[in-house]
Formats: sequence, structure tokens, C-alpha cells
Amino acid sequence: MIGRTVPDIQPGETNPDSYAAIIAWARSRGRWTLPYDSAAAYPAPVELRFETRRSDSPWVDTVWTCTSEQVTAMTSVAGVRWGLVFWEQDGRAYAAITGPETRTGTAPVPEGATFTGIEFAVGTSLRAVPTPMLVDGGVELPDTTRRTFRLDGARWETPGPDDAEALVERLVRAGTVARDPLVAEVLRGHRPDVSGRTVERRFRAATGLTRGAVRQIERACTAAELLAAGDPAADVVTKLDYFDEPHLARALRSYVGRTARQLREGTGGAIALDLNQRLTS
Repeated sequence: MIGRTVPDIQPGETNPDSYAAIIAWARSRGRWTLPYDSAAAYPAPVELRFETRRSDSPWVDTVWTCTSEQVTAMTSVAGVRWGLVFWEQDGRAYAAITGPETRTGTAPVPEGATFTGIEFAVGTSLRAVPTPMLVDGGVELPDTTRRTFRLDGARWETPGPDDAEALVERLVRAGTVARDPLVAEVLRGHRPDVSGRTVERRFRAATGLTRGAVRQIERACTAAELLAAGDPAADVVTKLDYFDEPHLARALRSYVGRTARQLREGTGGAIALDLNQRLTS
């Protein structure tokens, strides 16, 4: 951490148009191209290039990088994690906090931008901005340069993909990033010795979502991956314990923005979900 302190950020310093894309990308994996029927409009390759790796830090889920090339819009997918995103475009540096997303939508994509993102583990939270305030939104961090950014009243070194965990460790030591031990216990499948109402209240405070919402969103994304891999819809219903295929179809529309047929055929446009996921460690 750099020693100079600065005023705390104020929630609500948002830019919805740009954050829709950034938040969508923070949920993303790998590399996507537009469908074959868009090729005539784009003589050059049209794609988002991602590299994503799992983290061995208990505070971090994944670290990712991305470069956009001639993609103007994509389908965003619901996601359950918050993150920090750093990017450069036209010679200017930016940083933002991204929040969980509860629904699918269409996200604009800024062309020619390069991104580095840290997607935090479910149950972690920021001292500066409560996670419930980040749901379906984001907060731009002020005074960002290529070397530093401002968060929680202090300046920090802007990380690259290889030193993201080092930044997170500093944030944890400073108390800027925290975790509710009860929520961590619940996520491990344990039953804390408190009432269900207390568990739900603290889970929502830490994640911005209910436990049911987290399960539904993650199940829908898993269903999308299975369908894209060729699994029949009936098999996906059974594997993931959906009531029936219409319930599966509604979940896909709400959280993924695709039908089962579109997922099988790979149509519908660029989407913030890697259907051929290959993560490095």
C-alpha cells in the first residue's frame, strides 16, 4: 500500500453503460466469437480474448485478463461474485468494483480495451462498500493511474495478473476485505448453531444475495455448460434436479439469456459464459 491516504469512495459513482460490460466480463471465462451468421458484417476476427486461472487463495475465486476486438455488444450472464477490475483504453487507466448480477442482459463492449480482473470468493466483502449495494451495479474508483488506484481511504499498487493475490493479501491485512466466518461455514456445508433467520441475514449481508439465489444462478450456468457440451435437456433436468424442462427453460432465460437449442447450436451472439472452459492454475 502507498502511504498517502485519500477520502473514502462514495457508492453510486457509477457508469451503467460501461459497467454492464465490465461486470459481465467479470463472470466470464475463456474466449468467445460471434456466431457464424455475423461473419459477413465483420471481415476480421470478432472476439473477446480471455485468459482465466483459478486461485489458490481462499479469498479469490479466479483471476482473468481480456482484450476486446471488434465486439460491440454481448449477452451478460448472472453471477454471484463481486470483483475488482482494472483496464486501459485509449491510453487512460481505470479501476472499478463490480457486483453480483441477478439477471441476464445485453452489455456494450468498449473496443480495444485491455482488462485484468480479480473475482473474489463468495462470502468475502469490502469494508468500503457493502456487497448488497453492488448487486446489479458497480462503483468506479477515482484517481486511478497505471500504477495506483484508490480504495478505502488509501492508495494501492495496481496489480497485474501475476500479483493479484499479493494485492488481496494486503487488502485483507488492512481490513479492507473481510469474510464472515459463519457464511464461510455455511458454504462448506456446515450447519451453524444459530437460527436459520440469522444465517440468511448474515449470508445476504456478506453476498448481497440469498442462499437460494446463489444456488439458482450457479445451477443455471452449469446447465448451460452441460447443454453446450451436448447433454440432452432431459438429462440436465435430472442431473441438476430441475422439476421439469419448462423450469429449466425459464432458468436459462432468466440467468443465461439463451434457450437450450441456442446453447446446443452455439447461436445467439457473443455471451459472457465460456462454454468450452479451460482454466489454468
